[in-house]
Amino acid sequence: MTDPSRSTTDPLSTWRGLADSCVLLDGFHALKHAVRFHARVPVAVTTDRRTALALAEELAPDVRDILEALLTEVPEAAYQALVPRPHPTGVAALAVRPSREANLEALRRTHRGAPIVVLDNPRNLGNAGAVIRLAAGFGATGVVTTGTLDPWHPTVVRGGAGLHFATAVERLSVAELPPGPLFALDPEGDDIRGLKLPDDAVLAFGSERSGLSAELRARTDHLVSLPMRPQVSSYNLATSVAMTLYHWSATGGAPD
Repeated sequence: MTDPSRSTTDPLSTWRGLADSCVLLDGFHALKHAVRFHARVPVAVTTDRRTALALAEELAPDVRDILEALLTEVPEAAYQALVPRPHPTGVAALAVRPSREANLEALRRTHRGAPIVVLDNPRNLGNAGAVIRLAAGFGATGVVTTGTLDPWHPTVVRGGAGLHFATAVERLSVAELPPGPLFALDPEGDDIRGLKLPDDAVLAFGSERSGLSAELRARTDHLVSLPMRPQVSSYNLATSVAMTLYHWSATGGAPD
């Protein structure tokens, strides 16, 4: 949605004043998704307003009028100065990050209708973005990271294509994890094909390098494994999350 306090002054000045406190939405699709899921967007720019609105007409007619009100055309040079890695669509925006309190409230609901994904000490920013995109697609309640990786890092947001606003995304310690039975993925766990994951499950995935931390393993209620051919050591993190969420969906859970 548009921000009621959106400035009517020069959009470049508005951008510079907000850049350090807002989330960069890099490209048309990131802006489209953020608007669909009610992000506050105080400023949005494009190098070609006519083309951007034609994209909206074709790919996002549900938010086309909102994008028309938001987008301001700026020179190519000005756009490139605002965005570290200019997107092929020539669209960028700034969005207000949801408060930690709002995210925690969503994550800690006792009657959740969909699992929470926990990435335990992830290292790869692109993987984290891909997981957030998956979680949004499956209607997961949220994505939590432990450790040092910021799930709102610009590279993660770029990988998530604006879908951080479709699910709760927060960094927590293991001690702060939301309530619910914790199912952790591990090669020594029970085959997931014999299990039904409850809607309030907390689904934990270890880091790409070292797997589950000792702290999270101690908190785990159930160890679960994915089917894998012998002598294949592991799946990509995002692939593991996709397989697990698909299993949850296929055995009873489903997106709205």
